[in-house]
Amino acid sequence: MKTLDPALKLPRYFRPKQLKCGRWAYFFEPPTWARKQSCPVRAEALGENFAAAVERTKNILLPAFDSWRSGGLTDMVPTSPVPGTFDWLVGIFRAHQKWREIDHKTQRLYGQGLTLFANHELKDGSRAGSKQITDFTKAFVDAVYAKLLVAEQKDADGNIVKRERRRFANAAMTACRRAWFVGQRAQESNVPVINPFSRMGLKSRAPGQPARETPTASWEELVLFRQTAKKLGYCSVGTAALLTWEWLQREEHVFGVFEIAHYRPKERPDSVRIMHPKNGEEAWWPLFDETGAALFPELMAELDAIKDSLASGLAFRRDHARRKSPALIPWFTERKDLRYLRRVVKRIIIAAGLRTELSFTSFRHGGFTEGADSDLTDAELRFAGRHRSTQQLPIYAKRTRKQLIAATKKRREERARKDISLEGSLVSHSPIIRRN
Repeated sequence: MKTLDPALKLPRYFRPKQLKCGRWAYFFEPPTWARKQSCPVRAEALGENFAAAVERTKNILLPAFDSWRSGGLTDMVPTSPVPGTFDWLVGIFRAHQKWREIDHKTQRLYGQGLTLFANHELKDGSRAGSKQITDFTKAFVDAVYAKLLVAEQKDADGNIVKRERRRFANAAMTACRRAWFVGQRAQESNVPVINPFSRMGLKSRAPGQPARETPTASWEELVLFRQTAKKLGYCSVGTAALLTWEWLQREEHVFGVFEIAHYRPKERPDSVRIMHPKNGEEAWWPLFDETGAALFPELMAELDAIKDSLASGLAFRRDHARRKSPALIPWFTERKDLRYLRRVVKRIIIAAGLRTELSFTSFRHGGFTEGADSDLTDAELRFAGRHRSTQQLPIYAKRTRKQLIAATKKRREERARKDISLEGSLVSHSPIIRRN
């Protein structure tokens, strides 16, 4: 006859009882004195699943009993996760130095993904986060991932509508994988070496589904966007759109990294420092060619005007008349958030009558497309965008400077063939600039 392991540490008021058939059943039985005082938490049969019975006792029944007994005072004390569970692993990750090194946007995405996985309800009614990580298998993780791929919601008529959320589910698995690796290094003896979230073969789209592409803006759309931004008072956004087109910088780098001191500093007045924190790359981009003619006359005229008004700090600030603060504060908030900027960009796009699917990122993609249409070589495009490749570009300064000058001239020649100028520029003076 099967016996219960006497070494098991049982929760309070948790009673196992052996049935006539030899199996074990489990019960929650509050003390007699509590029953006499009309305790709302009643005795309850918990079934024959030991793990589910213990979990319900610890996470639901005992907290409710303690809340009644203390008059609600225990509700104010946050419960710490059980050691060894996935919730505990997430806590280890969030307390680690590696978490603090992650940018705020990625922290938010990681947090959403970890919560999605941890709060997934399993067949036995328990949360995935409450399970011991030593019990995790690749099959278990794959099964949960398959469930997370599909979200259910009710429509206006009360019908259940299913939709795929592949990007969100993939991001959740990525966050869980990172948490496991960090936790394994921090708690080597408690976290298994084999990471069940690694090598899952995640697909960015379902089989047969077309690739999701970022809409690419055209040069004509950039010109119209900038003209409308000027009319609405968002001059800095218009200049930033031209900058991301010309220098192929990402949105978060334009507004969160590019400082006015990077543009034509005293030690290098003929160049601009371009930072790409995503891949750790940086470059000094030449502003003049061999004859001394400006490579980016329109953009340089606007940046010169900004440099005259700002002493230091981020180059792009909220300069519109309807801003709440009289000071010119950056578009990039203290929480490293660009949601307000994105709403402004969408407002400009709608006012300009452009395609509603366009975004600020569309202008960077447009710059790359213009480069390809201008017959730039792969090396010139990769160097301009600071993309790494197995074929490393020459590291000699003269040669890379030559590539940038040649690439810029090709793009401007292509632009001239379209005969569409930046009429209505954000500054009124002539964009003809030459080296001093």
